[in-house]
Amino acid sequence: MEVKKICCIGAGYVGGPTCSVIALKCPEITVTVVDRSPQRVAQWNSDSLPIYEPGLDEVVRKCRGKNLFFSTEIEKNIQEADIIFICVNTPTKTFGNGKGRAADLKYVEGAARMIADVAIGHKIVVEKSTVPVKAAESISNILQANLRESVSYQILSNPEFLSEGTAIEDLLNAERVLIGGEDSPAGHAAVAALSSVYMQWIPAEKIITTNTWSSELSKLAANAFLAQRISSINSLSAVCEATGADVSEVARAIGMDSRIGPKFLKASVGFGGSCFQKDILNLVYICECLNLMEVAAYWQQVININEYQKSRFSAKVIECLFNTVTDKRICILGFSFKKDTGDTGSRRLHVAKTLIDEGAYVHIYDPKAVTSTGAVLHAPLVILS
Repeated sequence: MEVKKICCIGAGYVGGPTCSVIALKCPEITVTVVDRSPQRVAQWNSDSLPIYEPGLDEVVRKCRGKNLFFSTEIEKNIQEADIIFICVNTPTKTFGNGKGRAADLKYVEGAARMIADVAIGHKIVVEKSTVPVKAAESISNILQANLRESVSYQILSNPEFLSEGTAIEDLLNAERVLIGGEDSPAGHAAVAALSSVYMQWIPAEKIITTNTWSSELSKLAANAFLAQRISSINSLSAVCEATGADVSEVARAIGMDSRIGPKFLKASVGFGGSCFQKDILNLVYICECLNLMEVAAYWQQVININEYQKSRFSAKVIECLFNTVTDKRICILGFSFKKDTGDTGSRRLHVAKTLIDEGAYVHIYDPKAVTSTGAVLHAPLVILS
């Protein structure tokens, strides 16, 4: 199957950068990112993109209007596409069964229903959103329940492995591309079609193919392992402070062991961002549903250490200021959860809120991540620029 047109449902942190790079590397493919929000689409079509990623502006400028388009015409682009990416948000459920842990698939299922309503011909539907195991089955059930004559589907799992702040570099020089599909001739053909897109710039040996469920679980497992390393070094930071050891020296010593390596061994206030905590809680919930309670408890402890670390840090700040911060002015330099991103899903939010609750005046400086900070904290802040 020759891929000529790709439609991506969702113009967010995954869909926008991913499709921009595909358009850059596959000039013969027309790539259209669709979204229900006219405001978001307008931002993608402007000089002020809705997300900040180093290198993203340049890629979008090169391709936009040539073979990269951002549109609210969802039905038209679904009908014309050979491959449809589902790149929508999968937040943690805020009510009902699994509240606070399970992934809410309402946007994924909504995208599947839109496809089912208007699709014509054969479509390869690709879930790129981070989803629990067997989410592809939910998509398939929706598509099959609304199947019309002369319409057919193949469902693939193709999780993203992007880090905020390095997303464009991660896409251009991916360590691996993972594609999961059905073990059937039609499934293999769909995997081959999507692989042909990535092989325009990714070496074939870096494209891994698995069954659908392995692909879905691999994304959750990757984030869980990375968060686990952060919680591990943070737990040791408490031991170091109590004994006089230096956690940086300990991290360097163990990081030189080739079996361990140096990455994600920098002690901090804890992990933040929009992925790690959400995905681990989802993994915990899956384990509980499978009655794997010991496994669930193991991964829950990664979250518990993270919560402990941020509370411990806030207490240390107050302690070093003679146990009172009332009317004291405290400046936080940098408010995103890491450099080169505007994402304020940060442990600094907890620190700032704790200090404000204790009566401090908090001043925040971050060139990319302070737009909505005051609203998030529901408190008066001084934003420095």
